[in-house]
Amino acid sequence: MSAAMVLPELADDAMVDAPVLPGQRNALRSVPTFGQSDDGGLEDPLRLGRAMRLRLRAAVQALLSDPSIAGLKDAPKLAAVVLYAKSRAPQGEKNDLQTSIWGSELGRWMGVKESTVHHKVLPVLRGSGALRTRVVTDAKGHPTGLDCLVMPLWNAHHGGGAGHPLALTKAELATLLRLLEALFGHGWTPENKEPTPPGLLANRRGKGAATDRLGLLLMVLNTRASGWLQLCGGSVKVKEGRGAATLARLLGCSPSGARKVLARLTEAGVVARQHKATATRMRGRGRVMLLPVARAYGRTVAPVEAVSGSGAVFSQRPVGACGDHAPAGADGALGTSGIGGAEQAGKAGDQERPDGAELHADHASVVTPVVPPQLSCGFSGEGRGAEGRRPERACVREDQAADGGTAAAGSAPPVAEDGPLRGEKPEESTVERREGQRAAGAVAGGRPKAVGWEKARQQRRVGLPADLGLRVALGPVAGLWERLSGWQQGQVEAAAQAELTRLAGMLERPEMAPRLLADRFTDRLEETGGEALVERPFPWLMRRGLVQRQACSDRRCDDGIRLDTGAECENCGNVVHIRRARRAKIAAEVDRELPGLSEGERRRVLEERLREQAAIEAEDFVWRREQARAEQARRDAARAAAQERAERERQAAAAADAVRQALPCEDCRLQRSAGLCEACGFRRRTEAAIVEAGLIAATWSADLDDSGDVAAVAAHVRASLEADIERARREFLELMEPGALDADPVLAASALAFTALQAVEQALPEYRSSALGRLGRTEEAEAEARRAYKTEQGRRWYKHNPHGADAVAAATKAADAARERTAQYLLAARLEQLRERAAARTETAVPEPWTDRLPELAARPLDGDTAGAVIA
Repeated sequence: MSAAMVLPELADDAMVDAPVLPGQRNALRSVPTFGQSDDGGLEDPLRLGRAMRLRLRAAVQALLSDPSIAGLKDAPKLAAVVLYAKSRAPQGEKNDLQTSIWGSELGRWMGVKESTVHHKVLPVLRGSGALRTRVVTDAKGHPTGLDCLVMPLWNAHHGGGAGHPLALTKAELATLLRLLEALFGHGWTPENKEPTPPGLLANRRGKGAATDRLGLLLMVLNTRASGWLQLCGGSVKVKEGRGAATLARLLGCSPSGARKVLARLTEAGVVARQHKATATRMRGRGRVMLLPVARAYGRTVAPVEAVSGSGAVFSQRPVGACGDHAPAGADGALGTSGIGGAEQAGKAGDQERPDGAELHADHASVVTPVVPPQLSCGFSGEGRGAEGRRPERACVREDQAADGGTAAAGSAPPVAEDGPLRGEKPEESTVERREGQRAAGAVAGGRPKAVGWEKARQQRRVGLPADLGLRVALGPVAGLWERLSGWQQGQVEAAAQAELTRLAGMLERPEMAPRLLADRFTDRLEETGGEALVERPFPWLMRRGLVQRQACSDRRCDDGIRLDTGAECENCGNVVHIRRARRAKIAAEVDRELPGLSEGERRRVLEERLREQAAIEAEDFVWRREQARAEQARRDAARAAAQERAERERQAAAAADAVRQALPCEDCRLQRSAGLCEACGFRRRTEAAIVEAGLIAATWSADLDDSGDVAAVAAHVRASLEADIERARREFLELMEPGALDADPVLAASALAFTALQAVEQALPEYRSSALGRLGRTEEAEAEARRAYKTEQGRRWYKHNPHGADAVAAATKAADAARERTAQYLLAARLEQLRERAAARTETAVPEPWTDRLPELAARPLDGDTAGAVIA
């Protein structure tokens, strides 16, 4: 292995702070004995080895770049990092990745109030799918904590395997947590344990505290043992400076915002900024030192110097900077991979790039050169904060060796096809950056190389998925699909399939969902300017291409177009009309209340009132959404309670029915007859029908005031019906084969009782019809019929001929209907009268003395059980 290859691996944490002579720039330096520095020991949490630092940096970057976290604000991002560091590592078959925390404790970690955590942090993380929480309660129902599960960590252990950057071990998670405690932990004093002092930014609270803490963590993870932050390359604005540009890339914010964060960190005493002196005595390249890291390694702390300036200028390239293609043995060596640049060695002993190459653009050290070695003095830069542009097909034949072979191309990673002669430095993919970090960690720290991501790259598919719907949907972005890694292709495929399922459930013709998604991809590419301008395919596909952008409240709206019809969304037009009407109304109010304003002042007042109205509407929307959620929760609780109550009632009814089924018959004492066997039930119904028939016959043939007359009629009807019952039984027995009823006495008794019931039920309608006929001929019925006849005959359309055929027919029909109604009324009234009198007699009846009842009881035949008991 050559010195040029070993140097980047050893030039980080194992170098001595000694001046570098020009002739010794590429020479290996001695490594001090581990633990002999003047930093006060090796227990400092900020003293991280190169392998551990790269491992933690890869984990934090992978967490912050997860689709569920990448688009959030700094406070939710920091909360995700803290919860991730406090998560439990899986042990053996136990895969418990949760962590328990209080909302107030998480707020102290982030430097915000507890209300902010419950309103602006946890709901956002839960809404994006990055976090799942569960309230833990004690036996009395009081909350005792909050169980949190970071979903990217769970996905890493269940889908990425051991090679995933987020799959840290227990020791690595403990190291990350100690680092967070040293940077911004709030400090605590546990019982019977050593106290944990507050972190560097423990007192930094309020607005911007989460951003400062997250920025400090990212800078520490990108700072080497020298204490100098790895600065990005390319051209930057003098006003912001290279340190602010680097921090802007780390935080994903604007350089101006990063400059404010850097100023606050400098004021807090954790960051020092200075400019390197040059031979021309002009102010050289700006540098940023992380003072805690420098102190942890015993480095000399740099003096603080304000970095100011205005305007946008390009730094000049020094004479000694030969660009990307300087020979390995020249004045310097290519820097290692970082955030986008590397720092100069200087007095700290770093050997990252030549002293004069101030604006040298950095490339990953693991990328194999794909250009002839004789090319030199090239230059690769980056625009000022904007997205770079490259010509189409600029990489044609750049991946061929000098002899026309393809050996060099075969050894280059997929991202190398963009070529190093580009006007901008191509962004290396997440997979390559992780693999580079794994390789560096394996060489520097002796850690075995993880193969999970290499396997993911080996499984990378060039063609689209085999499913026809996915092939149609992803057809417009086939070029972006080829640039994805194996893991990224799996994520895009799953997301596209979920979106197709959602669209199919929304459309009247579900088979149009793939074509609809393909049209969406086409429109998004037209907005971007084509596939060539998509620098990072995976985030573009997940956050822009696949996302439906509703311009109004209609769930079928996508950029103002109806998904089901393809026409313009009418609701969007209504929204625009309402907004214009509101603006016109507010403008009229401003003109009426504040006349004589200038145009600029009027516009300012109008915009202020519009913003106030928008804030009111947003607050009202939030309130209505909370009310809807509360109402939905109430309905869900009521539905669950109703289901639980119905289940209890069903179980109670089943238990009561089981008990009832075990009861013997009340009449014949047959066991397990549910209180009444079938034969006795038929007998009871038969008896009730006989009594009803007797009452119906008594309504017209007996004096209702004479109970004896009513009883005589009822007895006559009973005798007649019993004769019918006996006749029906004989006919039934004649139809049965001899001995058929003896085989099952219970069934025979039920059949005979049912035969008796049928005989009575067949005779009962005849008694009712006879009673209605007799009651229809009573004086009351006849009088009602005469009145109805005269009333119908006297109607105005029959006055001209009251005795005509039509009039007589209509009058006769009305008279018959009135007679029938009267008969039914008389029958119902007399039956009610008879039933009331019978009930009264039953209530007032005096029980007969035993002397009168004993002869009747003695005449009854004894059944088998009773006879056996008497004999015994």
